[in-house]
Amino acid sequence: MSYKSILVHLDTSGAVHGRLELALSLAKQSEAHLTGLFTAFAPEPGSFYVMAGNAQLYVEQRQRRAEREGALERLYRAELVRAKVSGEWKSSAEYANTIVPQAARLADLTILGQYNRGDADAFVAEQFVENTVLSSGRPVLVVPYAGQFDTIGSHVMLAWDGSREATRAWHDALPFLVRAKRVTILTINALSQEAPASRLPGVDIAAIVSRYGANVVTDEIEGVKGDPIGEMLLSRAADLGADLIVMGCYGHGRWRELVLGGATRSILKSMTVPVLMSH
Repeated sequence: MSYKSILVHLDTSGAVHGRLELALSLAKQSEAHLTGLFTAFAPEPGSFYVMAGNAQLYVEQRQRRAEREGALERLYRAELVRAKVSGEWKSSAEYANTIVPQAARLADLTILGQYNRGDADAFVAEQFVENTVLSSGRPVLVVPYAGQFDTIGSHVMLAWDGSREATRAWHDALPFLVRAKRVTILTINALSQEAPASRLPGVDIAAIVSRYGANVVTDEIEGVKGDPIGEMLLSRAADLGADLIVMGCYGHGRWRELVLGGATRSILKSMTVPVLMSH
């Protein structure tokens, strides 16, 4: 069981090389076809022309983007050969929130980078990661901009609350779960919802996941009142030494905005390890 088609989003941000290395590693491990899709924020020409003398700035901005894209494409093709991975390069000037989810629907797994407010080149579209997770219908692996993640999935922490989103997430993460040395199923305040005959939180889902051959253990956090769930997930992942978090993404679209659950927002803002999200 493995992913056979992987899509990685590429841009001109400082974290793109680490994201590419992880994508190559996962593609090689799974013998998957890797598609590199390049999109970057491109301001409207009118935003430069409203002020006299700014036309040249627009031309220079386009030239810099073309040069960086060309260098990245050459690196990408060379890395495919080095890693002996099947793949292709694609580039689009279309709006990232439109083209990337469309491409993600044709992949088993999509790899995106966490937004870094300190890197101007990390911005490709408003709520880019959130939009892709909620609208693609496929699992999205979000990679932190800080840290090195050459390989992941040795110890997977699965956040479980019995919801539709969490159910979708663990099914989408099965290629990671069956390869992991250890899978920890974490529940929070589950005892208040467990049937009296079963006082071990998460035991039912642990039994199901283990039937796929995964090495599963359960963990729980009880008595939580008002503490941010997302921060607790990151803290427990650090305590356990987990190198991948799997969780459902909660949210829905409204007119011109996306409304996310608190845990999802917190994870996307403060993530310290890669997170596989499904909606």
